[in-house]
Amino acid sequence: MDLLLLGIYAFFVWLIFIKFEWLPWNATSQVIVVIIPVVALATMILLLNVFAPSTNDVRVIKYVVNVVPQVRGRVIELPVQPNRLVKKGDVLFRIDPTPYALTVRALEAQLAGTQASLRETDEQLAGATAAVAAARSAIVQAEARAREVQVAIDLARTRVGQNRELVATGAGDRFALEKAEADLKSLEAQLDTARAVVAQSRAAEVQSQAAQRQVKQRISGQFDNEYAPVAQVRAQLESARWDLEQTTVRAPADGYAINVQLRPGSFTAAFPITPAMTFVETQYQVIALYHQNELHQVQPGNEAEFTIATQPGHVFKAKVDSIIWAQGQGQVANSAQLPTTGFGPIAPGRFPVKLEVDAREAEFFLPAGAIGEGAIYTEHLAFLHILRKVLLRVSSKLDYLVLKLH
Repeated sequence: MDLLLLGIYAFFVWLIFIKFEWLPWNATSQVIVVIIPVVALATMILLLNVFAPSTNDVRVIKYVVNVVPQVRGRVIELPVQPNRLVKKGDVLFRIDPTPYALTVRALEAQLAGTQASLRETDEQLAGATAAVAAARSAIVQAEARAREVQVAIDLARTRVGQNRELVATGAGDRFALEKAEADLKSLEAQLDTARAVVAQSRAAEVQSQAAQRQVKQRISGQFDNEYAPVAQVRAQLESARWDLEQTTVRAPADGYAINVQLRPGSFTAAFPITPAMTFVETQYQVIALYHQNELHQVQPGNEAEFTIATQPGHVFKAKVDSIIWAQGQGQVANSAQLPTTGFGPIAPGRFPVKLEVDAREAEFFLPAGAIGEGAIYTEHLAFLHILRKVLLRVSSKLDYLVLKLH
């Protein structure tokens, strides 16, 4: 672009000074002719670097997932193919589920036994509760009977006293006195019996309450409206079923399984240091790295463009998503030693700018690690942006050139 502008400028100089000789071609004009393009180009480049900053380090970054199984075991199936696109949820590999299936069956049987035992205990509790109620009912009836007999005894004693007075004065019948005394003794015997029934019923109530408390202690504690023993076994069963499901490892997202060295018969375990395989997602981020004094005019939402060497000649449209105002030089490692400043100054680090790629560019495949060039167009001096766009497009065409000598 600079050469093109210099060529246009030289053409007009030739017309003015040489062809038509509108101005004299002397030492003064020659110095002016040389100074003007130098100052103009320097000013233009300085303004471009501020209001349309460019970078030659645009990178495509993708999420990489180290696939680690949740359970250990021997691999029995590996349907995934290396470097082939798989969808989220597709099976990557399967681990032998036999020991986990046996654990599930054992816990299912244990759960059924615990539930049956608790049903029997519930029946015992119901029987003990009914026994307590029956004992209390018997106590009420016996106490009522005792009160009735006591009233009858009081009346019988009054009659015995009256008959004795009549017999003593000679006006009464001794047979009536003897009958009244016999009735009194009978009623007193009935009272003793009623009191014995009350005591016996109270003893039965105490015994039934003890049995009731014993049964309640065995089934004490509930969780989510379920007895604690059943809830505990059910939780163990759910955990075992989850382990069984984890024997089938699925793709966490759309992507590619890279460097698949796992084979059927291999033993794998839930150990993060040694993942079973590496999975690269199709979702990507585009990061442009800029020097520290190039971003003071850049704002989120600014228009941006970039090129990628794997797609020669194409200019990708984007917008500035955000500027990551942090990099490694702003952090001091936690250590017992004082920070080391080194023998010389450290080159200032660059700040990354996250670019949001236009949705219309979704059809292009951007591999992880691809690099290219890019530019951001701020809201100032928009007439200069065309120069940066031309430079970027010329650079994209140069990506077609493979500069190798063999």
